[in-house]
Amino acid sequence: MFSISCPIPGLFVTGTDTEIGKSRVSAALLAAYRAQGHVAVGMKPIASGCRQTPEGLRNDDALLLTQEAGAERPYPLVNPYAFAPPISPHLAAAEAGVEISLIRIQTHLSQLCMGADRVVVEAAGGWYAPIGEELTMADLARVLDLPVVLVVGLRLGCINHALLTARAIEEEGLTFAGWVANRLGPAMSHEAQNIATLERMIPAPRLGTVPYQPEFDVHAAAAALTLPRRA
Repeated sequence: MFSISCPIPGLFVTGTDTEIGKSRVSAALLAAYRAQGHVAVGMKPIASGCRQTPEGLRNDDALLLTQEAGAERPYPLVNPYAFAPPISPHLAAAEAGVEISLIRIQTHLSQLCMGADRVVVEAAGGWYAPIGEELTMADLARVLDLPVVLVVGLRLGCINHALLTARAIEEEGLTFAGWVANRLGPAMSHEAQNIATLERMIPAPRLGTVPYQPEFDVHAAAAALTLPRRA
């Protein structure tokens, strides 16, 4: 497949599933970059479940990334593909009569990154979430060639999902920069033991554990994270 590597350093954030905390972790990574003095921008290339506004379709996750970025950018650069139905991106695109183009995403990404020195790209859904008849989010990750951060939502079953995703990332030959444990609730049975198992079995460092937050505090989340080296 052709290469459309990202023009500046950054991270590609994926997750063990949908609704797992990728957006909060992505926003926290942007805040951490900014705390280090970087001009950072965030991108949500593909989003379903968008709401209609006077300015057009808008996605809350993409707006969160825009809010936490260190530079103002037009919304369409942050979220080139916005779909209203809260369904899998490939189904939403088909209903809209749209074919998702990796080249279009690259073009928007290049413009988005102008004047910035770091970028965080947030995936939609999980690693193999389809974005077309033949393409998945893994294909986008491969062509952008950014180091990958895996968000693991702490709940029953997360070990299996995390290990499967970690293996898939490695099989793509991508840099696996690390993983983040994200607390989805106030308590998980045997949380410490689950995290210890993940630390032992995932071939990448844990970058932190994001606390459970009914009301999101990006600074608290950023303080819980360590940015990967050389990213």
